[in-house]
Amino acid sequence: MKILIVGASGTVGAFVASALAERHEIVKAGSKSGDVRVDIKDSGSIRKMFDQVGKIDAVVSAAGKVHFGEFAKMTEAEFAIGLKDKLMGQVNLVLIGRDFVKDGGSFTLTSGVLSHDPIRLGAGASLVNGALDSFVRAAAIELPRGLRINAISPGVLEESLPSYGPYFRGHDAVPGKRVANAYVKSVEGALTGQVISVL
Repeated sequence: MKILIVGASGTVGAFVASALAERHEIVKAGSKSGDVRVDIKDSGSIRKMFDQVGKIDAVVSAAGKVHFGEFAKMTEAEFAIGLKDKLMGQVNLVLIGRDFVKDGGSFTLTSGVLSHDPIRLGAGASLVNGALDSFVRAAAIELPRGLRINAISPGVLEESLPSYGPYFRGHDAVPGKRVANAYVKSVEGALTGQVISVL
């Protein structure tokens, strides 16, 4: 298969690219590096990326930013960071990408554990992750041409603990290779409308 991985240079994306590259043609996309460049906050940039890549069998998104901050002080603009980037960025990958993914192909998005296991300072992430999980379940029943869609909902990665560990006190971290297996399951399997948790 020809698989587009958005966010391929990130921690999760790199593990996913490595796992899938053993058997498939990988096209890496990112805001600063990759085979093609994309800003998922900009639908025009997303369309340009798909025009460059052409027809593909699967899209994997391991991209998206959210703001972590104290809820009592969070502003609409800070919530909007995650809504514009991680939420609508990934939704637009599907809305635009459905014209480029071949019949029977798939979309795999990334949500996260905070949709159902919230932490202090993580209200913005919880909002976005929960919305993504709901979007995947709803979109799956209407996608045409046998297209599939799933979300991967990982806990904090062992490899991300230096950056995110202080936010996730008491959480069991998961190894990146195990998280990557969930993406492989989504891409190479037959599931659709599922939120695949990796805890």
